[in-house]
Amino acid sequence: MLVFPNAKLNLGLYITSLRPDGFRNLESVFVPLPWCDAFEVLPAPAGAETSLSFSGLPIPGEPETNLCRRAYELLATDFDLPPVRLHLHKDVPIGAGLGGGSADAAFALKAINSQFDLKLPPEQLESYARRLGSDCAFFIRNEPVFAYSRGDMFDDFALDLRGTPALVVYPNLHISTAEAYARVVPRTPCHDLRQSLAQPMANWRTTVSNDFEEALMPTYPVLAEVKQQLYAAGATYASLSGSGSAVYGLFPELPQVPELHWPTGYTVWSGQL
Repeated sequence: MLVFPNAKLNLGLYITSLRPDGFRNLESVFVPLPWCDAFEVLPAPAGAETSLSFSGLPIPGEPETNLCRRAYELLATDFDLPPVRLHLHKDVPIGAGLGGGSADAAFALKAINSQFDLKLPPEQLESYARRLGSDCAFFIRNEPVFAYSRGDMFDDFALDLRGTPALVVYPNLHISTAEAYARVVPRTPCHDLRQSLAQPMANWRTTVSNDFEEALMPTYPVLAEVKQQLYAAGATYASLSGSGSAVYGLFPELPQVPELHWPTGYTVWSGQL
């Protein structure tokens, strides 16, 4: 079973309050981004134990603690699954605010569900996904949603950006989730995100924002530089995604990537949503 976990973009991201459990409440709209990893589930050889191997970008930590392995173990505990060989090829940068690790975990759940014909409905897969990470559940249905609470509760959101040209720039800068959240101060949003995103995209520049930009850009000025370059290249809307450090632009027509002269070491994805 081979699947291709895709990333996501945040359209607006407001950190609204602290929670008793130590997390933050947030508001954001999540949309799928077709920048993908690859994840495979195969039967383990006779007598072998479950294993997880990697290729592509380096992945920190031990395989035993990886979210893909934990996804298998959640289902194996409840359904007495046999040992498997798992392999993750990593292409989406880590620490970029694109939800790559969460996507890998959610797609692992879906792949194992299909591999062993468990017939788990989306609602039950989402319940498992919430045990793995705050935004993992989004990738089960993988459709635009208004996200709230810890980023694990969703309302349907009628926003169709399919076919929109997009360019995502990762400036080779890893920003941990813990660092990013430590820098942001919860507050009431200045604009209603649902209402703002219902307006033409040309209006988003003044009404749709990401609270992590104000928190991170003074320390990491490269983020502001990339955002400005995207606007200079003709983006209708540009923003930091998630808690950083990838910056994306949405365009009426996609610019030629080489013309933007990104520094060596940057990773750039371009395509259509």
